[in-house]
Amino acid sequence: MHVLIVHCHPEPASFNAALTEVARTTLRKRGFSVEISDLYRQDFDPCERPEHYTNRGNDAVFSPLGEQRHSFETDTLPHDVRNEIARLEVADLVVFQFPVWWHGQPAILKGWFDRVFVSGGLYTSEMRYDRGYFRGRKAVCSVTVGAPETAFGRGSRGGDIEQILWSTHYSLHYMGFLVLPPFVAFGIQGHGYVYSDEDRNNRRLILYLKSWEERLKGLDRDTPLGFRGWDDWEENGSAKAVRT
Repeated sequence: MHVLIVHCHPEPASFNAALTEVARTTLRKRGFSVEISDLYRQDFDPCERPEHYTNRGNDAVFSPLGEQRHSFETDTLPHDVRNEIARLEVADLVVFQFPVWWHGQPAILKGWFDRVFVSGGLYTSEMRYDRGYFRGRKAVCSVTVGAPETAFGRGSRGGDIEQILWSTHYSLHYMGFLVLPPFVAFGIQGHGYVYSDEDRNNRRLILYLKSWEERLKGLDRDTPLGFRGWDDWEENGSAKAVRT
């Protein structure tokens, strides 16, 4: 099995980096090959822009999805996008490692989704959801959040973590991935935001690293999150009525 870790944190000494290293080490011990796509280190540009396209399909108006389709059809995709697609195409499992910022993924990861999941190439009107390009492959998000776990229940101050991650999970489902339940490390303190003393915080970090290691050892036993597929919808996209 080949694993791609999409790592999204600007600080090499961050706890996210430690989680990525645990994933790399643990999965290699299991006999898997592992590749890391470190988006900040690669200086990946998250912004879709005309300058990325040397062979424009329409020089008068920049339509990102139109240019993506044209560049895919003419084999002129931007170099950084081609590299990321090549990594995805050989991966049986993709691990996304990132901090939750402003109730979502970092901008660099959102931009990675915008640019790498190429319209007309990796998805079409018919090649989506359970018929998606990456059907049969697995994906899992490992995320960190600053507030303690008690703040992230339904109706709690930090919001519902399942809702916070829903758009990321659904986008992966849209591309055909089997999306595994996320791993969430709560209460990861940053400068100026302290919820416990240093010793207690360090003990919690060690426990999370061990928990992530154990989770990675048992990923094969995980049941993917449930999403609707083509057979669950009417032709207009609405949900089919449940027959009793």
